[in-house]
Amino acid sequence: MSLLHVWRFGDGKAGHDNQSRGLVEAIDRLRPVETVVPDPLSTFGALAVLSLGRTPAAWRSLPAPDLILGAGHRTHLSLLAARRCRGGKTVVLMQPSLPFGLFDLCLIPEHDSPPTRPNVLVTRGALNRIQPSAVLEPDRGLLLIGGPSAHFGWDDAGLHRQIATVVAATPGIRWTLTTSRRTPATFLASSKAGWDEALTVVPVAETGSDWLPAQLARARQAWVTADSVSMVYEALTAGAAVGVLDVPCKRPGRVGRGLERLAEQGWVTRFEDWRRISRLTRPPGSFDEAGRCARWIVERWFA
Repeated sequence: MSLLHVWRFGDGKAGHDNQSRGLVEAIDRLRPVETVVPDPLSTFGALAVLSLGRTPAAWRSLPAPDLILGAGHRTHLSLLAARRCRGGKTVVLMQPSLPFGLFDLCLIPEHDSPPTRPNVLVTRGALNRIQPSAVLEPDRGLLLIGGPSAHFGWDDAGLHRQIATVVAATPGIRWTLTTSRRTPATFLASSKAGWDEALTVVPVAETGSDWLPAQLARARQAWVTADSVSMVYEALTAGAAVGVLDVPCKRPGRVGRGLERLAEQGWVTRFEDWRRISRLTRPPGSFDEAGRCARWIVERWFA
């Protein structure tokens, strides 16, 4: 089977890189892929390529792409410029800031309310690098803590109480708690409620890029703060039963609506619902959006 040559553009943001890497790795599980990661062009440079069709010197030695991927608005013009001078199919992993029709495929989360178009594939959340796991251990659990954001505030004491309640109600589970780069320093500094004796705390500074995927591959349960939607989708992809810890909501928005939809459909359990029913609901089905999008691409373009 011949190699698929993929150009993967990034904008320097870890979340966007996680999305495009997740899609490439899912494609590679279907057929072999060779990936290069060119730097995106400046706006002026990309427009020059689009108008003149001349290949930038840095791209001339690269293999002609079969597939050109990008996540982040800074990558959009470079996707189009690469197709203009070297060919290939363009895939943008978000709602583009340019007209949809300029791209061969747009992978857009449903919470962005994308239009119905032949080149739009709606996804349940952003893609990620996690794979469904067949070795989830019933006595392992994860607590994934985010931080304040544009849509959510923060309450250290409220989170401590929720975590203490979860840990006390599940004595047979070995819990591991990790933070994110957004987690306020006060969260761990003030964690004297007793729950820190019943679980292992691994601050984000002590984790590497492969730490969370390895943990998600084993944890049967995962609790995630409501602000950390990307980690909610990662835990669902692994196959864990997912609970959502409450944090103050600054204003309603698409992120909150997406979580509400997941709760209504039975994919996640909010903390207050868990207190009422005393259990986390299991995911009602498989949740592998990167794999689904990879199959769509390979079956339609590279079968």
